[in-house]
Amino acid sequence: MLDIDPTGILVRYNVKLEDELNPDEIARELFPQDVLLSKIVEAVFEGDEDEVIITLKDAVEAGKDPISLIDDALMVGMDIVSQLYEDGNLFLPDVMISSHAMTDGIEYCKQISGKTHESKGTVVSYVVEGDIHDIGKKILIVLLKANGYDVIDLGSDVSTDEVINAVLKYKPIMLTGTSLMTTTMYSFMEVNNCLLENGIHIPFICGGGAVTQDFVMNYELGIYCEDAAVVPKIADMILENKNIDELREQFHVH
Repeated sequence: MLDIDPTGILVRYNVKLEDELNPDEIARELFPQDVLLSKIVEAVFEGDEDEVIITLKDAVEAGKDPISLIDDALMVGMDIVSQLYEDGNLFLPDVMISSHAMTDGIEYCKQISGKTHESKGTVVSYVVEGDIHDIGKKILIVLLKANGYDVIDLGSDVSTDEVINAVLKYKPIMLTGTSLMTTTMYSFMEVNNCLLENGIHIPFICGGGAVTQDFVMNYELGIYCEDAAVVPKIADMILENKNIDELREQFHVH
């Protein structure tokens, strides 16, 4: 009889092993010391939209600034969720639920403060023309929003003209495109060329089941991305003024 270690199989199917910390235990190690902030962070982590509002109200009544709570608590909670997702301790539904709770909290803070929360930057995202498969785009949008970015979601089956018009209108720090089929991914080159013709030199992040790094390297603005969890890191490096060659050096497989 073969001596098979079941660890990998159990982890793959989300079966907790007794000698491993569960996500709740890992997360709580990362919660802030401030009790009021910690309760908000926990509510975001649990994805409890009602509890997020309750804990925010308690914090505001105790003298906390609503807008400061966005960065000090709501974003902290989502950062923890994103980190655990990236490490394989949480799954996409967990991220989606927490993202909705965080978004409700941000809107509440804006409403009661009368102020706006400054985002880190704007990103335009779309699925290529002829392709309706958008799960990859949905994931990266959740993660970008969780990391403080505004995202203009153009949807699926988006033409080149729509993409270029959106980029001209919103002036994003980067563009993301997704393609699941080899028959549709060639429109990436058309978008790349139209961006250049319009004097736009922003990084163009491309991914999806049909896309390969070798293909993306064929056009000037292209950055290949296989894992949606990496997209916020690329955005952060763009804010640090990293150029396309530097981003390729950092994120491409060599």
